[in-house]
Amino acid sequence: MSAGGSGHGIYDHLYKRFFENRDRHQGYEFQHAPGGSVAPPTVSFGQKLRWWTWDRWQRRKKILAERDRLQADILRIKQSSSPNKPQ
Repeated sequence: MSAGGSGHGIYDHLYKRFFENRDRHQGYEFQHAPGGSVAPPTVSFGQKLRWWTWDRWQRRKKILAERDRLQADILRIKQSSSPNKPQ
């Protein structure tokens, strides 16, 4: 790897591997990262979303309500596990 300098940086081994594999590489490496143990939360709707959907405000309201519920759950977990909890 001629560009970049001394070759003693913390990411030089990654750059070297990238340049060695760039001709046969397809996609990004982070796309192949292992997933977590929990699926991301989803909000389901009765109808499929279309570009002409009239109920966008209802969908947005439902998504925001779910977001607020999840945030409240997180805050409850933090409050119940705090060491300074009065008894």
